[in-house]
Amino acid sequence: MGRGLRTVVASALGLTTASFGLWAGLGSASTAHAAGAVPTPDHVIVVVFENHGYDQVIGSSNAPYINSLKSGGANLTDSHGETHPSQPNYFALFSGSTQGITDDSCYTPGFSSAPNLASELTAAGKSWASYNESLPSQGSTVCSSGKYAQKHNPWFGFSNVPTSSAHTFGQFPTDYSKLPQVSFVTPNLCSDMHDCSVRTGDTWLKNNLSAYATWAKTHHSLLVVTFDEDNGLSSNKIPTVLYGQQVAPGSSSSATYHHYDLLRTIEDMYGTSHAGQAANATGITGVWAS
Repeated sequence: MGRGLRTVVASALGLTTASFGLWAGLGSASTAHAAGAVPTPDHVIVVVFENHGYDQVIGSSNAPYINSLKSGGANLTDSHGETHPSQPNYFALFSGSTQGITDDSCYTPGFSSAPNLASELTAAGKSWASYNESLPSQGSTVCSSGKYAQKHNPWFGFSNVPTSSAHTFGQFPTDYSKLPQVSFVTPNLCSDMHDCSVRTGDTWLKNNLSAYATWAKTHHSLLVVTFDEDNGLSSNKIPTVLYGQQVAPGSSSSATYHHYDLLRTIEDMYGTSHAGQAANATGITGVWAS
C-alpha cells in the first residue's frame, strides 16, 4: 500500500473511531471522555471514611490496603475537607453546599429540594444508589441505630432523592455489573474509623471492596476512597485515592482539591449539571490513563 493511500485510510479510520467514541458517549456505559478531561467510567463507587488526616493514613503501616490502592492507582496529595465537624462535609460532597448544616445533629429528612448528585444523575438518565452499613432497612430515615448514624448519609436530607435509593450494605450486589453508574458506600461508625482504628477501617475496606477494586481494573470502573475531614486541624488535609482501569497506576496530583472538586469531577464524568459550589470547582486531572 502506498504512503498516500495509507494516510487516507488512517485518516478515515481515525474519523470512524472518533465518531464511534462520540456515539458511545451517549450510552449508559462508556469509556468516552466527558468535559474533555475526565473519563466516563461504567461504574463509580465513592467510599467516605472519617476524621483522619493525610499523614495518619497515607504511608501508614496501619493502612496497608489503602496504600496499595494508592500505589496501583492515583493519590491526591493536597486534598481537603470543607469544614468541621463531619456532617457539613457530607452535604458539601453530595450537593455542592453544606445546606446550612453546621453541626452533627440529626436533620429533618427531606428538608431541602436543592440540586444534588443523585437528582442530577437521575435527570440525566443515569443511575444512582447508596449502600449504608448498619442501616436498619432500605430507605430508613432513622437518626441512629447501633453503629449506624444518619449524619453520614446526606441523601436523606433531599426531597428529590427517593429514600428507596438508600440500601443496606447487605444489598450491595455481588455481580458488580448490576451496580448503578454512581454509588456511595457508607461504612458504620466503627468501620469508617470514627469509633475504631485506622487499621480496622482499612481491613473493612479490603474485606468488603477489594473484589470490586480488582474488578474495576478490567471493567472500566472506578473506586474513590476519601475522608470527610481530618483530625480537627485547620489545614483539613485528607487522604483521597482513586483506583480503576482509567486511572494511571502510581500517579499523583499535587493540585489542591476539595469536596466540591470531587463532586464536579463525577458530574463531568456523566455530563450532568453542577450543584452549588461545584459549578465553580475544578475537575480532577493529571491522574487519568490515556
